[in-house]
Amino acid sequence: MFKISEDGIKKIKQELSRYEVKESAIIPSLYLAQKENNGWINTEVICALAEVMGLPESKINEVFKFYTMFNQKPVGKYHVQVCTNISCALNNSRELANHICNELKVRFDEVSPDGRFTISKVECLGSCGTAPMMQVNDRYYENLTSESAMNLLRGMK
Repeated sequence: MFKISEDGIKKIKQELSRYEVKESAIIPSLYLAQKENNGWINTEVICALAEVMGLPESKINEVFKFYTMFNQKPVGKYHVQVCTNISCALNNSRELANHICNELKVRFDEVSPDGRFTISKVECLGSCGTAPMMQVNDRYYENLTSESAMNLLRGMK
């Protein structure tokens, strides 16, 4: 059963105190809970957040289900998100994403056999002038080639 840490509860309460309405604290609270639950959110996490925040689960689910930055299933230690929007696609990001999957022997949105990687295609990551790019957890990498992307990923332990 998932339980938010004492430090996590403290941070959520700080977020709640910053806003006039509790709903405004949902996004930062979801981020915190996702981090504490190994990078994804499930029903237990939503239930725990609802209890701490004093909100109905449905209010938290509305936000959780809308935004793509919240993972609805387990991800690897490194969540590799490759932008496949227009600027990146014109610079071969779709081929890059396929190459990464082939090299790491993992399908899109699944966890690699060693538990290290999940590869996802995502919409714009806001780096059109330096396409193609990818986000790995909280870090951004731009001007990628298949070789440079794989060198980065191979270096992650």
